[in-house]
Amino acid sequence: MSDEWALIDSNVIVYALYKPSEFHLRSRALLNRAQAEDAALCVVPQVLAETYAVITDPRRVSPPFTPADALDAIGRILGMPGLTLFPVPNDVVTRWMELVRSHPVKGNGVFDLQLVAMMLGNGVRKIHTFNRAHFERFPEIEVLTP
Repeated sequence: MSDEWALIDSNVIVYALYKPSEFHLRSRALLNRAQAEDAALCVVPQVLAETYAVITDPRRVSPPFTPADALDAIGRILGMPGLTLFPVPNDVVTRWMELVRSHPVKGNGVFDLQLVAMMLGNGVRKIHTFNRAHFERFPEIEVLTP
C-alpha cells in the first residue's frame, strides 16, 4: 500500500453530514474528492463505528440520524470510488500495545491510539482530522486538516 493513502477520521465524516457545522464545507469538499477513483482516501471499521455512534446520539447531534438513515449514509460514503475500507490488521493488538508503551495514554485516548495502530498496520501514514491534538503526538503519522 502506498504512502499516499490518507485516512479520514470520523469527525470529518460527521461534519460532512451536518450542514450547520462550521467545518461542513471543508469536510464535504474532502469527501467529494473520494468521487475520483485515484483519491487514495480510506477508512477503517473503527471510523465507521465512531461515525455511527455520533450521528445516532441525540446528545451529540441534532437531529440525530435513525439507525437506518445512519447506515444508508455510511453506505453511500463507502460507495465512493476513491474511498477504500481497509481491514483491521491481524497484528493490531500487538501494534496497539507497542504504541501504548511508547506513547502512554489514559482513558479515551486509547481509541485514537488504536486508530493509529490500524493505520500503521495498513501502511497509512496520513490522517485527515479536526482533532489535531489527538494525533500530533504520534510522529509515525502526518496530521492533515481538511
